[in-house]
Parts: sequence; C-alpha cells; structure tokens
Amino acid sequence: MNRAILVRFGDLVLKGKNKPAFIKQIKEILKQKLRKLNVKFEYQHDRIFVHFDEIEEQQVLKQLTYVSGVHSYSFIYKTEKDLDKIAALSLEVIQIEMKFPSTFKVETKRIDKTFLSGSLEVSQRISGMILPKLEGVTVDVKNPEQILNIEIRLDAAYIYMGKIMGLGGFPIGLGPKSLVMLSGGIDSPVAAYLMMKKGIEVELFHFESTPLTPLESVQKVIDISKKLSKYMPNDKIKLHLVPFTKIHEDILKFVEDSYIITIMRRIFYRMGERFAIKNKLDALINGESIGQVASQTLGSLKVVESVTTLPILRPLITYDKNPIIDISKVIETYDISVRPFNDCCSIYVPQRPVTNPTIEFSLKQEEKLVDLEALMMDALNHIKTLEITPETDLEIALHGFDVREALNNL
Repeated sequence: MNRAILVRFGDLVLKGKNKPAFIKQIKEILKQKLRKLNVKFEYQHDRIFVHFDEIEEQQVLKQLTYVSGVHSYSFIYKTEKDLDKIAALSLEVIQIEMKFPSTFKVETKRIDKTFLSGSLEVSQRISGMILPKLEGVTVDVKNPEQILNIEIRLDAAYIYMGKIMGLGGFPIGLGPKSLVMLSGGIDSPVAAYLMMKKGIEVELFHFESTPLTPLESVQKVIDISKKLSKYMPNDKIKLHLVPFTKIHEDILKFVEDSYIITIMRRIFYRMGERFAIKNKLDALINGESIGQVASQTLGSLKVVESVTTLPILRPLITYDKNPIIDISKVIETYDISVRPFNDCCSIYVPQRPVTNPTIEFSLKQEEKLVDLEALMMDALNHIKTLEITPETDLEIALHGFDVREALNNL
C-alpha cells in the first residue's frame, strides 16, 4: 500500500507573494526535524508528502509536532485513477483509519476535470461500492462523524481520513529574533513556546542569583531550555545565564520592601534591552498575564516597561492560569517548573507588594543603589551562554555549590 503523510499549511495562505519563502522554510525545518529518520520528501506545489518507514511511524509523528507553520497532517494513500481501485483502497483506508463503527460520508475534490462528470458523482459511486461491505457503518451526508476524502489529481487518486492538528502559525527563521525573560516558573516557558509558534526565533535570558537562590533553580532553567529547544529549527537554543547575586543583595538591602519586585523587574528590563540591542534581537518576551500577581497590574506593567524602548511581547496577557498550565503540560515543562526551587522573583516576595507603583518613587528607590550602573555592566560582561539541545546532558548540581565556578568549568 502506497502510504505517506500529507503536510498542510494554515496561515501561510495569507502571505501572498511571500508564500513560497515560507513554504521553503518549512521544507528546511522538516528536513532538520526528520534528519535522523528514514524518510523521503515529495513536493507538489504547496503540498509536502513525507514517505516513511512503518517502524518509525511514531517517531515521525512526534517530530512533526515540533514544526511551526504546519497546520495539519494526515496519513494519505495513493492509487490509480480508476473507480474500482479507488473503491478497493477506500475500503482498506476505512478499515485502517476508522477506529470505531460510525457514520461517514465521502467527499471528493476533482482537480483532474477530465475524470467522470463531477465530484458529487465520484462520491456517490464510491459510497455505493463500499457501503455494502462495511458492517455497522452508515452514511450521513449532513453530520457525519468521519469523512473519507478523495482527491482526483492529474497524476493519481489520493485518499485520506481525518486530520492531526499541527502547531500552526509560521515557520521559525524568516521573522524577527527576540529575547525571552525566562524564569523557572510555569508562565515564561509557555510564552516562549507561543512566540516560536508564530515564527519568532528566540534566545533565553535568565537571572541566576546563587547562593541567594538554590543551585537547583539553574538546573530547572537548563531542563526547561532542553524542552524548548525541540521547537527550534536546528534543535538548538541559546540560554544566557546572567549573574545577578550582587544586584539582588543590594535590592534586598536598600529598597523599600513593597517596591522590591518592581525595582528588580525594572533592572531586568534595562539589562535585557542592552543585551538585546547588542545582539540584534528585536523585542523582549515575558510570561506576564494581566492581574495574575501584584507585579502584573496595569500600573505595575507601565512602571516596569518605562525603562525600555524595545517592544515587549506578552503572549499570555489575557490567559487564565489553568490554560497556561495545560499548555505547559503539552510542551513538557510543567513538571520541571513546579520543582520546589525558587528563582530571583520568587525567592523573596514582600508581604504587601505595591500594586500601583509610580515611576517617581521607583527612581528614588533606585538612587539608593549607588553602584547599580557598574554592577549591571559587570553582570552583562560575565554572562555565561550555553547552547542547549534536547540531548544536552548537564547536571549543574553535581559541580558543587558555586554555580559560577560550575559553569566556568563546563
């Protein structure tokens, strides 16, 4: 049986004259994602067929879930443009793909206009030929539970049932690059994933503050990065670890308690902007969701983002927590994020954090940090950058308590 996977595109149809460039990029990403498997590609206009070894079926399907720009895919079967052969193969396809007896209908798309008199006729004749051979299955043309799709093309007839939904969006690599403010929590990895779905290539920026924060908090971020790397075209993602301990100590020592998180986040964005501009990254991405915590009220967001002129992308801004958790489970970061090891923003939370801070009072608090500029420059000059892949085998906890020494020894 001639069986392959048909890959479809979604929003790419909106791209007009740029559509070929997007499809070319998806082809390249597919080659990267499936490079370790025994597959062959067949291209027909804006359609991609993936021919695969049956024993690798599950691995192929798994890798397709990491390709942004793919709307859906189906197992598709090919035969000659002959009614008897189409009917015979349709019967086989139904027996393979229909997991339980149900109602169905046949839908035909007739690209080859020389074949019979019309799509409806093909559907009716095929239905009449296969229905008597199907036990417990009936036709329902208005509300079928399943659809048998037949495409009569110039070269052959193609048959498929059902669709497996892909990531959608656009392929990574043609759009802008952005910097994700990555914590070890649930939200920011999901934000990174959602932006990658839209075709944005990302790098990860994490403020580590050992020994104020536990060594295991860095391990969490490394392990989260491994999961996110699967969505990058070449399975590689850059993780930048920023030494924040000295600045963190000064914030805790000199800043008024209710403003600690506000000032910390303003410093995060100053440093993120400088790093992004230097490395030609176009925007900052975070996992903020409006009103979820005190630092994510509109008033807080306004004060924090006032320190940067770069665009700040907040894909989770309207999300409730449960949908965010659901996505984190899909991308396999949830179990990592809930490990009981806090990072900079969660290791010390004021009893009464300010929910409506002002820029004026924030500036007064920052004046207490007399060495802030020098400390920020020193931290930016000592960033440790790791290139993370799904296979990265890195256990920071085994290297001792001093994370900087551990990282420098890698």
